[in-house]
Amino acid sequence: MTDNARTAQSRRRRANVKGGRVAEHRVKVSAEEELALVKRSKEAGVTVARLLVEAALSDGDGKTAVQRRDELTELFHIRRLLASVSNNVNQIARAVNAGHGVDGELKHTLAAVDRVCGSLDSYMNDSVVAR
Repeated sequence: MTDNARTAQSRRRRANVKGGRVAEHRVKVSAEEELALVKRSKEAGVTVARLLVEAALSDGDGKTAVQRRDELTELFHIRRLLASVSNNVNQIARAVNAGHGVDGELKHTLAAVDRVCGSLDSYMNDSVVAR
């Protein structure tokens, strides 16, 4: 990933749009609401304005685009780790095929990896990518 792509992905402000943003909205909040907004924006790593826009334009799941992107990134990381585990299991399977007996634990491990990968794929397709 290039430095520009990394910066764009992690920036607090939204990306610039051609022609700029011409509409402006003013929102008044109580002191308690302000504290909550500032806290949530810091947790999400975005500005309060961006938090409000993303929350208002979200699909109703309460997650901002940034949160969904972060979830997806983490899920892909988990998927990659599982693929590494699968590779190690395949190496073990090769050794077993070379004349060693098949360990029952190996079968359970392969089945567990397969189930977890299937669950992750389903979750990514249903909950994250579809939005």
